[in-house]
Amino acid sequence: MIVLIGGEKGGAGKSCLAQNLSVYLQQQGRDILLIDADPQATTTDWAQERAENPDVPNIKSVQASGILKDTITDLSKKYQDIVIDVGGANSQSLRSGMVFSTHLLLPFRPKRRDLRTLDKMAQLIDMAKSFNANLKVNAIITQCPTLPSQYSRILKAKELCESYDIPPLNAVTFQRNVYDDTEENGLSVLEVDYDDKAKIEIHEIALEMFGDLNHG
Repeated sequence: MIVLIGGEKGGAGKSCLAQNLSVYLQQQGRDILLIDADPQATTTDWAQERAENPDVPNIKSVQASGILKDTITDLSKKYQDIVIDVGGANSQSLRSGMVFSTHLLLPFRPKRRDLRTLDKMAQLIDMAKSFNANLKVNAIITQCPTLPSQYSRILKAKELCESYDIPPLNAVTFQRNVYDDTEENGLSVLEVDYDDKAKIEIHEIALEMFGDLNHG
């Protein structure tokens, strides 16, 4: 699998999802590579922190930019799965990655400034699918408010994604400190014991996207 996590708006949690899904895949016994194609290099910093921690298994990470075809073509022969974190912009890396990926995950916060990028992303997806018809595309609503009174915002965000033919996952992520805490230490929410709800969120995202990898 080649899993591209991107979108036009920054701050929606792309790096966080790339990191946590990489750990999930590693825990399933998969041989994975994490590619950081975001100029901010958040995932590279995370991988370096992780490499210095003897209590967790290392995750191979490389940086890339521009047209990703050669990078993906070469490295996909060496790893079962590649997870790519691309920057929050309509970048060359995002556009080229969509052509060669198996999965595209687009995070959106339930906020107007995030959701107004749906039109542009839908156009990019249509263009990518003319070259990569089997690309599996999903949106995910991230950093959702935990107050029940705000749940309608999540539903409206999902409905808007549907209206652009970008099916949202049933799973969402909520605003939880554990996501920031673990990212700063090169960890995943799957590797700490103080927020089981966050673990469930990552497991639900992965199961929707990848199915049961042990019985696939």
